[in-house]
Amino acid sequence: MSDTITLWRPVGPEELALIRDSGMRAFPPRLPEQPIFYPVTTEDYAVKIARDWNVKASGSGFVTRFEVLRSFLERYDVQEAGGAAHREYWIPAEHLPAFNEAIAGEIEVVREFR
Repeated sequence: MSDTITLWRPVGPEELALIRDSGMRAFPPRLPEQPIFYPVTTEDYAVKIARDWNVKASGSGFVTRFEVLRSFLERYDVQEAGGAAHREYWIPAEHLPAFNEAIAGEIEVVREFR
């Protein structure tokens, strides 16, 4: 078993700019109206969100891929968001700095939609 788990996160252009500002090492703090950070467990689910939601909301959507230490994620349950194909972790906003520290390597952009 690997020490890391691969996760994906669909993002819009503003969030991607902030990720790039971090050197592709961290996700930006959540806004006050965003109490949860939602990385997803499959690329297909991330693509659906980036393509269908982010493009409509901001003109473009991106899928990021990254590795997170398994030892960090073990304290969180995977949640289903509307079906078995829509699985994600619910990381409280106040845990995001620790989540970022548990990212192994860089955050990669693997898909882009316009």
